[in-house]
Amino acid sequence: MRDYTLLIESAKEAQGNSYAPYSNYNVGAALLCENGKIYKGCNVENASYGATICAERAAIASAISAGERKFVAIAIVGGEHMSSEAPAFPCGICRQALSELCDDDFDIVLCSDDKTKIYKLDKLFPNGFKL
Repeated sequence: MRDYTLLIESAKEAQGNSYAPYSNYNVGAALLCENGKIYKGCNVENASYGATICAERAAIASAISAGERKFVAIAIVGGEHMSSEAPAFPCGICRQALSELCDDDFDIVLCSDDKTKIYKLDKLFPNGFKL
């Protein structure tokens, strides 16, 4: 199993930049590329809710904008207190976005308090839509 300590710390840093005045649910994500680079993202809410972007897709957009195409894992931290009972799972849209770009064995690292759970993409999003 990989050591995701740096990835988790990067997600926590990104969470600190979150703009969530409506939900007060701050989320940070950090995407690990095959070459070892990490790209961060945070949720950015908007009064027109459809214009809101999740932390996971913000991290993906940052990586893709930099020319990255091969991804290993994403760490996600969320919630005001990161309750151990409710880690921030990626929403359906984010799961679909990850499915488009990542292999089924891609790691999704969910962190709350001092607990970390790792899921494979195909377990959280089986049979994702593909063209």
